Amino acid sequence: MIYSFKNDYSEIAHKKILERLVSCAHEQNIGYGLDSHTLNASKLIKKAMDYDNCDIHFITGGTQTNMLTISSFLKPYEAVISSNTGHINVHETGAIEGTGHKVVICDSFNGKILPEGIRNVIELHSDEHMVKPKMVYISNSTEIGTVYTKEEIVEIRKVCDEYGLYLFLDGARLASALCSEENDLSLNDLANLMDVFYIGGTKNGACIGEALVIINDSLKSEFRYQIKHRGALLAKGFFNAINFEVLFEDDLYFEIGRNVNKCSKILTEGLKDLGFDFMSDSSTNQIFPIFSNELIEQIKSDYLFEKWCSFDSDNTVIRLVTSFNTTEDVCNQFLEYISNRI
Repeated sequence: MIYSFKNDYSEIAHKKILERLVSCAHEQNIGYGLDSHTLNASKLIKKAMDYDNCDIHFITGGTQTNMLTISSFLKPYEAVISSNTGHINVHETGAIEGTGHKVVICDSFNGKILPEGIRNVIELHSDEHMVKPKMVYISNSTEIGTVYTKEEIVEIRKVCDEYGLYLFLDGARLASALCSEENDLSLNDLANLMDVFYIGGTKNGACIGEALVIINDSLKSEFRYQIKHRGALLAKGFFNAINFEVLFEDDLYFEIGRNVNKCSKILTEGLKDLGFDFMSDSSTNQIFPIFSNELIEQIKSDYLFEKWCSFDSDNTVIRLVTSFNTTEDVCNQFLEYISNRI
């Protein structure tokens, strides 16, 4: 039987979420996110953040959340700053540019934006003949599995305040980032440092859903109009919210984050023991080992994974991703499988 390390959303959902959805299957709820489940999910997230002065909106997916957020908060001539590996730059099919907003690339290291990179972008875009950078977009964890420290985000926040830029964090894999051994950030820190961010559910055991958290008061007004305008106001909004009720009722959100990282660490340490090198030092649920092209051909019929990029003529960087459903046994079986083929 083929096992997939290709992504963290191959399975439908965590069994606790599925059980709750079944128990609520014949309820009648108000539509469009005006129901009791949405209200309760918002309260639970605010409690987890220890922060109440925010608006929370439940959107179906990450790309839709990124597009909606950026297009809603920027004027037609304003642009968003991203690292070269940023999801909005490489994996969203021009969705942001399709709304009329340029994605401007700035200097980064190990997937993370550098404050001096933001300054360089601002200095280059000096007048009305060019787009005006107005937002900085970061991901935590990043697209190559690394995490931001609190100090790094504080320094980015300082530059944003200096130039009047919004700071937006893509949290599609936020649970994995917050549960990383290298992490020193909390949800409360994010609430105090961001203008807007989202808490990802799709890649952390939910059927669907991202919880968009708007902190900046100036961005809150009439946002539901923007959601509807972009086709993102889900009629059965309660379906989305129930996922987050379960995730935040009893620490399940972070339980899943700890599990995916534990399994990822087993893979990382096991592959290093077998002599493999890695593209990046990931401490989250995405890891990027370098496999020979010959080995990839041997294993691709039994395991699914992404071929991330070429390393050289004989070797390729692959991506292995652990999910809420990944177990230690699955990881150890994969390591034994690899050891028998090298």
